[in-house]
Amino acid sequence: MATKRKVFYSFHYDNDVFRVQQIRNMGALEGDEPVSKNEWETVKKGGDKAIEKWIDDNMKYKSRVVVLVGEDTYKRPWVKHEIVKAWKDKKGLVGIYIHNLKDPKTGTCSNGTNPFEQFKFDSGKKLSDYVKCHNPKSTDAYDDIKNNLADWIEEAIESRQ
Repeated sequence: MATKRKVFYSFHYDNDVFRVQQIRNMGALEGDEPVSKNEWETVKKGGDKAIEKWIDDNMKYKSRVVVLVGEDTYKRPWVKHEIVKAWKDKKGLVGIYIHNLKDPKTGTCSNGTNPFEQFKFDSGKKLSDYVKCHNPKSTDAYDDIKNNLADWIEEAIESRQ
């Protein structure tokens, strides 16, 4: 059996936590432990330094960062911070659209903007030229993610080497 990879999941908590839980429960990877709403609220009360420390502590021993892209993920300042940190730390980085996973309260949502599009290098290239953002099949997003997640993450780390 293949080794489970340790990953850090980056996502918009308020909008997408239920979709993200589905991915964590697939069991294909060993991800960061889910943060409860109470824990996240406590971290946020500590201000920017506390949030940054929480991100640093939770990303420290992960070699890959998976950005789970919902409708508004690209707008989130801490997701942007996590993307920049992952790239600077030479971690494998990949995006996966999760808009077709059903939230029990709200159903599916609109496809979000690729968050890697907003980062540009001095060469004029965008981060999205180097980092893939996978869009699972709309007819069966759950199984498409479950069947391909480990491979997408391995590709992400290989592309950094």
